[in-house]
Amino acid sequence: MKIKTKLTLGVGLLFLLIVLLSVIGSVYINKLKSDTEKILTANYNSLEFSKNMLLALDKISTDSAIAIKDFKKNNALQEKNLTEFGEKEATQNLNLHFDSYLKQPTNEKEKLIREDLAKIMSLNMKGIERKSDIAIITAENATFWIVSIGTVCFLIAFTLLFNLPQTIAEPINQLTFSIKQIANKNYNERVHFKGSEEFNDLANSFNIMAEKLQEYESSTLSTQLMDKKRIETLVNNMHDAVIGLDENHFIYMINDEALKITNLRKEEIIGKTAHEVAINNDLVRELLKNIDHPVKEPIKIVTDNKENYFEQEIVPINIVKTGEKEKKYIGKVILLRNITPFKELDFAKTNFIATISHELKTPISAIKMGVQLLGNQKFGELNDQQKELLKSINEDGQRLLDITGELLNLSQVETGNIRLHIESCSPRNIVQTAIKNVEKLAEQKNIAINFQYNLEKNNFVSADFDKTVWVMNNFLSNAIKHSFQDENIQILVEKSDSYVTFSITDTGSGIDEKYHRQIFDRYFQVPGEHQNGTGLGLAISKNFIEKQNGEIGVNSSLNQGSTFYFKLPLV
Repeated sequence: MKIKTKLTLGVGLLFLLIVLLSVIGSVYINKLKSDTEKILTANYNSLEFSKNMLLALDKISTDSAIAIKDFKKNNALQEKNLTEFGEKEATQNLNLHFDSYLKQPTNEKEKLIREDLAKIMSLNMKGIERKSDIAIITAENATFWIVSIGTVCFLIAFTLLFNLPQTIAEPINQLTFSIKQIANKNYNERVHFKGSEEFNDLANSFNIMAEKLQEYESSTLSTQLMDKKRIETLVNNMHDAVIGLDENHFIYMINDEALKITNLRKEEIIGKTAHEVAINNDLVRELLKNIDHPVKEPIKIVTDNKENYFEQEIVPINIVKTGEKEKKYIGKVILLRNITPFKELDFAKTNFIATISHELKTPISAIKMGVQLLGNQKFGELNDQQKELLKSINEDGQRLLDITGELLNLSQVETGNIRLHIESCSPRNIVQTAIKNVEKLAEQKNIAINFQYNLEKNNFVSADFDKTVWVMNNFLSNAIKHSFQDENIQILVEKSDSYVTFSITDTGSGIDEKYHRQIFDRYFQVPGEHQNGTGLGLAISKNFIEKQNGEIGVNSSLNQGSTFYFKLPLV
């Protein structure tokens, strides 16, 4: 428990008890005062009135007029001060006897009056005794509660007096001793307090300080300088450009490669913020623009009259300080990897693919034409083996033609030379054209293609008709290829916000979720499947759809079939 909490509880309880003690004392004092006033105002006055009436009775024989007047005056006051049980009846009897006495005075009647007065005085004396007893009980109760609460207050004060100074003084003495040890360079000293959270926090802070001092003591300045020099040399010899920023975007490190491509001098930028440098440097300005969300596309930088391509990577730097557990962000490093050689190889590969694909397409088409001519009966009858051979040649030729077509499309995608003819297209026409293209392929496996169209007649999409049909063909061909014999393929076209969604669902073996992110990558094929394609179809489809401001994706699980879909904007 915290010392603050202990003090609050102890002193607070003591304060409440003192307040309670004051309240109880005030209540009982007021009660005693009330009891005393009742005795004085009620019983004592009645005794006084009775005494005066006795004196007046004694004087009636000598000074009857004044005595009678005095008697009646005190009797009237007595009638207004009837407080005891039976006092009213005694006073009434007194009045009767006194009136009878005034009409005919006799000793017997005087005696009755004196007896009435004696009774009134006796009743009031008993009242005084009774109220005195009540006052005594009230005083005893007051004494009991005041003594009890006072004792509790004493015990709490006594506990605070003996425990609190020791609770505070002992850790302070221990801390003072440890500070002296640290002052004498004994950095192995540690403190451990038990009890309050404040002193535990103080001990942890002290131990962290001692640990850091021990760490600093164990390392020499020369070692630190050598380590710093080693790191700087390592960074400067890297072929990648490196720029280091602290948490406030001040530049604290830049290597020679980064200076070369930014055309800056080290002494001009070290210690300045990146934003200050960016004012007069286009490249730094471009890097800062993408610092929170690095672009995937390479950055083109002209150096030495040559186009160079760099891949930007932002590496956040987080460290755990000595004695602490939480990671702290201290800056970031901007890496620019020179990928120019790879880019040149990629350009060469793309050009090679485009050239070879274009050159292969003509002879393959000629081969297919020759096969078709050979299959014509005008050139003579063929036996079954020859027909089977021609069929195999025709299928392989068609496969080669499809591959060269995909490679040509890929080369257009990579070079950015895709030519799109965007127009208002009917989603129904797109799907029906694609179904017609794959009808024969579906018939071979006795697969039925079901088409559900949930659009209005005036719903059109903004798309390139041929490219979109190509994507539908690719999705349908894959669905047929991966579906089992005698199954169904579902095509659904429906409106989704400001888009039209085309989805193709098969009942094949499905695709594991871990491959969903790679399925649209070039040359990727799901492991374990029969590989009879190039792995380019989905990659090209993705590029075609995204170039038309659409979206493409897949929903699939193992043994539950697959749903490939794409979305195109409504006109």
